[in-house]
Amino acid sequence: MPFLPLPAPLRQHMLEQMLLIRAVEDQVQALFMENVIRGTTHLANGQEAVAVALAAHVNAARGDTVTCTYRGHSHALALGMGLRPFFAEMMGKVGGCSKGKGGSMHLTDLSIGLIGTFAVVGAGLPITVGAALTAQVKHKSSVHTALFGDGAVNIGAWHESLNLAAVWKLPAIFLCENNLYGEYTPYHATAPVPNVADRAAAYALPGIIVDGQDVEALHAVIGQAVERALNGRGASLIEAKTYRYKGHSRTDPAAYRPAGELEQWLERDPIRILSDRMIADGQLTPQQLESLRLEADRSVDAAAQWALAQPYPEPATLYEDIWA
Repeated sequence: MPFLPLPAPLRQHMLEQMLLIRAVEDQVQALFMENVIRGTTHLANGQEAVAVALAAHVNAARGDTVTCTYRGHSHALALGMGLRPFFAEMMGKVGGCSKGKGGSMHLTDLSIGLIGTFAVVGAGLPITVGAALTAQVKHKSSVHTALFGDGAVNIGAWHESLNLAAVWKLPAIFLCENNLYGEYTPYHATAPVPNVADRAAAYALPGIIVDGQDVEALHAVIGQAVERALNGRGASLIEAKTYRYKGHSRTDPAAYRPAGELEQWLERDPIRILSDRMIADGQLTPQQLESLRLEADRSVDAAAQWALAQPYPEPATLYEDIWA
């Protein structure tokens, strides 16, 4: 869809966010290889534009909420999670956003609207529906977004969530990060329709396909969905065509990808698309871009070093923050 270029200050902010997220994910991978971060990690290198464009529309003060997948580092950071609590959580330290108890796949910060990132595929979908229903019942003007991958669209909770949101005209956005693979399986091998957005028609919802590598195109489409939700016209399904440069998780070499596929997507890197556009418009120089990249690296290194020095939770805290 056509869109107007965003103002230069917003472009600059989005570029800085994407550079920071890229630097964070690279650092997370390095720390994992050093056994500082344990368990597993799911990196979002290549998918930064989706997180940054969505975050530009989320207003936690208004009551907006977001649920996310286990590939949620980018969204937590774009929404405003600090680097220190982020890295502390990655390392299982007491200063983490979930007090060191969640790790890579369980990032939560209600102050920025992040209800949580979920290890279970599609688990955030019904939670977002519940948040949207709560807002509707309480007559609150807020928007509630569920992020999910293409691998989630064949589970029952996905269909149930979209159906309820459509029937009740809930202020919800269902945002699919279609990176072509559900873990190791290509989308086309598991779905009878070529696009996730094609399924919106079954629920009488708008189904929008957008270039997931273009942060400005994403910003425009998400903005329309936000306006629709706030005006009482109900939910939307957005499919962002994007790509993860790394494998599904830290153990996945992604050998299943066709030859040349990664290289084609690297040519459409979201950071490159925006920075090239800004340079062409006289809003950025190559030297300034490199300076921003170095500043992101310095901030990430400093936060990681801080987290390394923090203590681990005491064993007794296992019995805190539980339901029973």
